[in-house]
Amino acid sequence: MSELKWFKSRYSGEDGDSCVEIAYTWLKSSYSGSEGGSCVEVATLPTAVHVRDSKVPDGPRLTLTPEAWSAFTAFARTVG
Repeated sequence: MSELKWFKSRYSGEDGDSCVEIAYTWLKSSYSGSEGGSCVEVATLPTAVHVRDSKVPDGPRLTLTPEAWSAFTAFARTVG
């Protein structure tokens, strides 16, 4: 089962009012090994694709448009 990670919306107030939380479902790449090396995870949303290193889940993330992600994965298939 994939991890569900909740985030407070940037539109929520600092005082705890009007809080909205959203969830990303992170999916590990099928090319990631079971030994813990080279693990890439993605969370897809209608307007964005988030990419992270599964070994550092709270670390930096790359956010792409769905079109950019599609172009990247199409290119990766040609060189892989």
